Amino acid sequence: MIVCIAEKPSVARDIARILGATASHDGYMEGNGYQVTWTFGHLCELKEPNDYQQNWRYWTLAALPMIPQRFGIKLIPDRGIEKQFDTIQRLYSQADEIVNCGDAGQEGELIQRWVMQMAHVKCPVKRLWISSMTDEAIKEGFRNLKEQKQYQSLYLAGLCRAIGDWLLGMNCTRLYTLKYRQDKKQVLSIGRVQTPTLALIVNRDKEIANFKPEPYWILSTIYRDTLFNATSGKFLSEEEGKKAFSLIDGKPFVVTSVSKKPGKEAPKQLYDLTSLQVDCNRKFAFSADMTLKLIQGLYEKKLTTYPRVDTQYLSDDIYPKCPGILNGVSQYYTQGQKPYLQPIKTLAAMGKKLTKSKRVFDTSKVTDHHAIIPTGQVPGQLTDAEKKVYDLIARRFIAAFYPDCKFSTTTVLGKVDKTEFKATGKEILDPGWRAVYATDDQRGKDLDADEDGTQKPEDKDEERTLPNFVKGEQGPHRPTLTKKMTTPPKHYTEASLLRAMETAGKLVDDEELRAVMKENGIGRPSSRAGIIETLFKRHYIRRERKSLVATLTGIQLIDTIHEKLLTSVELTGQWEKKLRDIEHHKYDPLQFINELKLQVSEIVRDVMHDNTARRIEWMEKTSGKSTSKAKHATQDKGVDKSAAKSKAKPAASSEAASASATQNTSDTASASKSVLNKQPVPGEPCPKCHVGHIIKGKTAYGCSRWKEGCDYRVPFSNQ
Repeated sequence: MIVCIAEKPSVARDIARILGATASHDGYMEGNGYQVTWTFGHLCELKEPNDYQQNWRYWTLAALPMIPQRFGIKLIPDRGIEKQFDTIQRLYSQADEIVNCGDAGQEGELIQRWVMQMAHVKCPVKRLWISSMTDEAIKEGFRNLKEQKQYQSLYLAGLCRAIGDWLLGMNCTRLYTLKYRQDKKQVLSIGRVQTPTLALIVNRDKEIANFKPEPYWILSTIYRDTLFNATSGKFLSEEEGKKAFSLIDGKPFVVTSVSKKPGKEAPKQLYDLTSLQVDCNRKFAFSADMTLKLIQGLYEKKLTTYPRVDTQYLSDDIYPKCPGILNGVSQYYTQGQKPYLQPIKTLAAMGKKLTKSKRVFDTSKVTDHHAIIPTGQVPGQLTDAEKKVYDLIARRFIAAFYPDCKFSTTTVLGKVDKTEFKATGKEILDPGWRAVYATDDQRGKDLDADEDGTQKPEDKDEERTLPNFVKGEQGPHRPTLTKKMTTPPKHYTEASLLRAMETAGKLVDDEELRAVMKENGIGRPSSRAGIIETLFKRHYIRRERKSLVATLTGIQLIDTIHEKLLTSVELTGQWEKKLRDIEHHKYDPLQFINELKLQVSEIVRDVMHDNTARRIEWMEKTSGKSTSKAKHATQDKGVDKSAAKSKAKPAASSEAASASATQNTSDTASASKSVLNKQPVPGEPCPKCHVGHIIKGKTAYGCSRWKEGCDYRVPFSNQ
């Protein structure tokens, strides 16, 4: 008997159907020589401190650092998990062969390897490695099963990451909590990714708070209803500006040069997870976590490919499948129309073959999985939020095969006396790929906006058609001297924070580390949403409309941490480089763990020697609601449960486990722009707490954070 194990019951059912395992049993499907079972995400976790030593049950500085001689795993204490594991273990004990059908990534590999270790598997193991859940992809994957040992280095890298997060999170959380807490209930969570991310927000807030606006003056003039700006730039004093103004006042404007330059704009690259999260936050106000849940749902519905990816390219073998994918997308029917039929028909009329661009197809830039694209399966019923996410992915995919957008940039230079002025305009000659977005009412904003949703200044100036100017013409003009003030940097939004996490390597001085982090940044694409949510749960940050702002607790925590490696991106850079080397058999996993043990010991020693009486204030209130930190801490996966049993002993969580818990939460809601005093719309931010999102219940609309205390509720009868 061949036993196949998937990460979720829904995935297992699809695999069972294709394999012919149609007989349903308690915890598995059977038939045609196969038994197909499943996990619920993580069934196992690293052991808690008290599982190693009894005295580690209690939070004391004397017990630090906690460094087990050998790390172990255990079942997560849950009756449902224990029951399912018993089923898996029984099936494994009778299996001739096992097929690991877990998600094709580091986390998926870790989940299934731990279950196999707990079950003491001795039979041969094969690996199913696929990028989409379509029937054809699953069938092809089973025809090309891999040997489990091929992914041993991937597992070791994941194991090292989990152990590292445990060592740093458990020790530093207890250390800083016991050393600097103001209240016995207070938990000061520290993590390899969450703490540097918090530092980004805190440092940005300080930049804004300490910013001192300074005046400057801009000299411009209007000639033939066209705004020209002086090429000399801004003036730092009013006297200097007035002097320049006096030199041109009353004198004619002369056109000295008119030039036109053709230009091209290539289609935007396909989506990876981060760029999708950025666009969803910018356009629809979806949180990163919500976008991850939505795209995971679309993947499980077989509509899009594997979502937790960090590449924007497709491998060359996908190219022959693209016509079929486009045909499937064209059949999507919603709101009485097929929204993608016409752009795909137009594409087909352009030529017999699809364009194969290096911006799209480059096998060398694809690692485990390719960019997120539609599978070609025709969508059925989708929620409004799912439609929005699918639309982004579908149009981006269609546009990738369109020609470049062609435009003409016109530059007009003029003079008044000796002062030179300039005006620039852009005229679209052939929309090319932009035609795919022609039905978007806010096409310009959506395509050319910054990550905070505002349009770029250069686009405001340049995306205009200028009148026909002739060199040598002259005439009257209306000069102006405008006073302006320098502005501070903007607060992070989820979109801009995701980008900052992705490009955090720019902040690293070491050239080699910077090169590594150019590809990895802070955290993995799949964990970044969970990290941001963790910062909210710990009350380190709060939302102010779309902006993310550090709380007093968050600010004081970063100010208290003197170990630069805990707050800078350098630690992540070092980790990512070594973990990548472990994957490629270039670095010893044992050496990685030993180095980290030493590092944690040094951090503990340094903090212990701090004789100051510093204390970090406890922010109990977020969005007007009083919340117990200890309660929230004990609700997360990876929590130090031995401490949670006592109210006086706060809990700590492993950052990796916390992020994983977020990844495997089912899709419950989505978000769009905040709406007050309007009919509730599922998916939009809660107008009361501004953190959760509106969901539709059986009798009323409510907030997705109702379990956490938000009492927003609007009965259907009120609508």
